[in-house]
Amino acid sequence: MKFGILELLTLLGSVGMFLYGMKLMSEGLQKAAGDKLRHIMALMTNNRFVGALTGIFITALVQSSSATTVMIVSFVNAGLISLSQSMAVIMGANVGTTVTAWIISLFGFKVNISAFAIPLIAFAIPLLLAKKNSYKNWGEFLLGFSFLFLGLEYLKNSVPDLSANPEMFAALQDYSDMGYLSILLFMLIGLLVTMVVQASSATFAIALIMCSKGWISFDIAAALVLGSNIGTCITPILASISANVLAKRAAMGHLMFNVLGSVWAIILYYPFMRFIVWLSTVLAGNPNDLAAFAGSADPTLLNALNDGTLDLSVTGNADSATHFADMQYYVSFGLSMFHTVFNLINISIMIWFTDLYVRVVSHLVPMKESGEDEESHLTYISVGLMSTAELSILQARKEIVLYAERTQRMFSQVRDLYNETDESEFVKRFSRIQKYENISDRMEVEIATYLGKVSNGRLSDDAKHQIQMKMRIISEIESIADSCYNLARTLQRRFNSEEKFTQDLNDNVGLMFNLMDSALDQMRSVLGHDTITVTEVNRTQNIENEINNFRNQLKAQNVIDVNDGKYSYVTGITYMDIVGECEKLGDYVVNVVEVIADAKLYNYALPKMK
Repeated sequence: MKFGILELLTLLGSVGMFLYGMKLMSEGLQKAAGDKLRHIMALMTNNRFVGALTGIFITALVQSSSATTVMIVSFVNAGLISLSQSMAVIMGANVGTTVTAWIISLFGFKVNISAFAIPLIAFAIPLLLAKKNSYKNWGEFLLGFSFLFLGLEYLKNSVPDLSANPEMFAALQDYSDMGYLSILLFMLIGLLVTMVVQASSATFAIALIMCSKGWISFDIAAALVLGSNIGTCITPILASISANVLAKRAAMGHLMFNVLGSVWAIILYYPFMRFIVWLSTVLAGNPNDLAAFAGSADPTLLNALNDGTLDLSVTGNADSATHFADMQYYVSFGLSMFHTVFNLINISIMIWFTDLYVRVVSHLVPMKESGEDEESHLTYISVGLMSTAELSILQARKEIVLYAERTQRMFSQVRDLYNETDESEFVKRFSRIQKYENISDRMEVEIATYLGKVSNGRLSDDAKHQIQMKMRIISEIESIADSCYNLARTLQRRFNSEEKFTQDLNDNVGLMFNLMDSALDQMRSVLGHDTITVTEVNRTQNIENEINNFRNQLKAQNVIDVNDGKYSYVTGITYMDIVGECEKLGDYVVNVVEVIADAKLYNYALPKMK
């Protein structure tokens, strides 16, 4: 077998098809699950065992521990689950990922699933073209399932034979019989390969294929799988780079779990492997038989068995092919058993130490000292957490709530500015409001940019609609911040002109500010809840009606008071500017609640607000 550029590209393309199939299958399932998947993850309890079972279930469902751990990092980043909860779910994800290994093992080597891959695509395409989103999602799943096993079949035929390609793999072959050092070396190779392809399942498939062809021993293949267990940590680590401290701690906890779990396995490697071989032999067959057969068999016969070119009409060849297929199954069963038992032992021991994990990672990733400058950065969302686009909407929602809180804080600064009489303190407070305005402008752009990137992912129509609504919401919140800044500028003009408001004017402005606070409180409450009720909508409308009626009342009284000479015309203009800007601010608040009600973001059918 010649191995040149074309063969190398074929190998890379096979890996690519395998990975794309897994990604497509995972995304299809995530979208098919929709809100159910998000609710399962978000409604975690403090019970570590429930968390571990959830991690197992979700990873088995989406067929990717990397996807699950990125979700966990995202949820920790968004404040939806605690760091302690995340540790248990991450531990469960490591067990759940073994389901993928069993699927590859049982279907890929016991059943010729690739023979059904093309017909499956025939079923998938009409589903993809259907108008109903649920059909499209299941079509994606079937298409991904087909590509995964087509890629696996191509991998079988494109992974080069170590013995037939000494020019490319001589170094690895030379180091495969060094005993314990070989185990460490191939564990490192498995780690590096997984870091590159960012999928432990791909490394597992490559190790399984090479071992099932008799090119490497069962011990060496298990070392590759063990290394891939650590290498899979690279995905959540990359996802947490631009996230907050808690998300970084969750990623660090995942790394610690896998590294510490691998340490005991390396120390007790050979006794552990003897146990796995015994267990596999009892349940299926001895996974070492194939390596022994490959070492003693005629190379021509071995190549014919691997290539499927053996003439079965010759006496004894059919029995040899059947026996060889059985031994390949023993290898695949043994590797899957190794992967499963290894992770089960890890979680059985380490789940009791989740609190210790939290303390250790908190020490390794300390909390930065907070400062005012941090408010100019997003807290819950970041570009690094966009591996699962459907779930990124949750981070955006949390960030929008924080955006609303900061805007309300900005209004509180305006109230303080209104009552400030000291010049130096007035300048400081006005500068702080200017800073809040700049932060608000940046947050709007950053959240909108993030939502724009998320919308480029593979989203359901409902998720795309939610993104559009969130775009409108952040625009309205930014308008609220603009109104706050306009109020501050009006107050600055009043301060510089040394205009004096009468006690009645101050009282009226105070009452208007109280109505603004009530409106902002109500808006923040609606944004922060999972549901929106008709009562909440009516409450917002009532506050808005009070603001409008009070504005009209003050406007009419202002004309009378100016004519009666109670205060100057200029003071009346400034006074009306404050009242009018407050009324505009109230309109923006109503717009936010109206967007939520109209969008039915929380599955409540609400009447359109008037």
